[in-house]
Amino acid sequence: MESLLRSIRPSASAATLRASDRAKAERANGLAPGRLPGLEPVAIIDIGSNSVRLVVYEGLTRSPTPIFNEKALCGLGKSVASTGRLDDEAVEAALSALKRYRVLCDQMQVSTLRVLATAAVREAENGPAFEQAASDMLASPIQVLTGPEEAHYAALGVIAGTYRPHGVAGDLGGGSLELVGIEGDRVGTGVSLPLGGLRLVDMTEGSVKKAARIAQEALADQPVFDSALGQDFFAVGGTFRALATLHMSHRGYPLRMSHGYAVEADVLRAFLTRVRDTKPAYLGKFGTVSSSRASLLPFGAAVLLAVIERMRPARVVFSALGVREGMLYDLLDPEKQARDPLLAAASELGYLRARSPEHAAELTRWTDRLFETLGLDETENEARLRRAACSLADIGWRAHPDYRGEQSLNIIANAAFTGLEHPERAYLALSVYHRHAGTSATGMDPGIRELSGARLGLLARVLAGSFRVAYLVSASMPGVLERTALVRDGDKLVLTLPSDLADIAAPRLASRMRSLAKLLDGIEADIVVGEAVG
Repeated sequence: MESLLRSIRPSASAATLRASDRAKAERANGLAPGRLPGLEPVAIIDIGSNSVRLVVYEGLTRSPTPIFNEKALCGLGKSVASTGRLDDEAVEAALSALKRYRVLCDQMQVSTLRVLATAAVREAENGPAFEQAASDMLASPIQVLTGPEEAHYAALGVIAGTYRPHGVAGDLGGGSLELVGIEGDRVGTGVSLPLGGLRLVDMTEGSVKKAARIAQEALADQPVFDSALGQDFFAVGGTFRALATLHMSHRGYPLRMSHGYAVEADVLRAFLTRVRDTKPAYLGKFGTVSSSRASLLPFGAAVLLAVIERMRPARVVFSALGVREGMLYDLLDPEKQARDPLLAAASELGYLRARSPEHAAELTRWTDRLFETLGLDETENEARLRRAACSLADIGWRAHPDYRGEQSLNIIANAAFTGLEHPERAYLALSVYHRHAGTSATGMDPGIRELSGARLGLLARVLAGSFRVAYLVSASMPGVLERTALVRDGDKLVLTLPSDLADIAAPRLASRMRSLAKLLDGIEADIVVGEAVG
């Protein structure tokens, strides 16, 4: 993002001219100013055993944002196990969806289109004929993934959206379950098993009990679990995500997105057992689960229970990123792959919505110095969360002052961020909420506060307190914070201002200094005027 800013704003005067020129060009092209400049849309069409989906992303970036997402539940793989063929009606529905997707890609001026197909197409007798018809309709080649390739891309998707993952990724589709070990950014050898939801329904004539036995037998001797016992299992795929959504609804959870939702395996086991033994018609009554997806949930629960029994993971972590995002990640050069997806996404959102992205960068460095002196033993992960919060601290400025905190919290709590789990998401939301509402404010959903936990909750309020000081000093303008310093010096919290900013030291600023100091074991606060820091 910093390189993007440099290319756009090399100087104040050039920035004004370039912004004006860019705005004119965007209006001429019918594009919204809220889109990141310099990106061309990329699209992936995923022809799965259950659904056919089009996702168009804003561009090829470390944290790609979908600008269009549509799926058609065609059920291509619903009878492959019993007949060996793609169902004729399903083929017709899939080709109809693909015809629409081709037009949509043209309308959105997609620069790069990748089309992939998975288990149903690669295994069916009439798969090659369908592949050719689909390729002709889309005017694009189709990559029919092998089982190991599907597992590899699913693992890359988990890596793309998870902070330092360790364990096993499992991608449950309609036709198969792909398993592969992950250690940081390293991917093991994947395996594909015939345990997809549609396939199990077909193989067992709808018997969940038979499906559970098949899953247990298929997973019993899988070596992929041997080196990952007790680590995390990363659950990928629509059925797993639907189970996560249902579990969140069941427990009255304050968030709704499945990505980054982590549950202790022992806690999840009892819930999965109930889902496995519940009739799909009843599950379909929950508004959080579509009736078409509900029919597969007991089978998905049976597979996940078998995984838990075999692997004994510490947690099940749900990932909304899988094969599609893994393919995009694979297209990035190594330098871009190494970037932090959370920091990238936060920086982009700050660029689009804050008054000054340069100020956010200065705020990051300013709080770097502060937190070094506070003695809070900030971890590496906590530091990256704080830096993401600095990019997001000013995204609510256009709202009415009485609602800036609430609006910022809602945006951040529900944003399509990756590279973080839900307690960390709550930390980001709380840090910006308290920046506007005050460090002692409690007028938000208590579930968000509880979700952050005591440690992250305290760090969020301390960071918010420093924001409240910083924005009174700088008025959100760049070039100011770098000339000041806020540090802890023994039993004092000291803000140093250069002499030309001495008049900023008004009672309101002193009050905010005292509020921050109160969070730090009630130490004293002081504002001094000295030499310019920067």
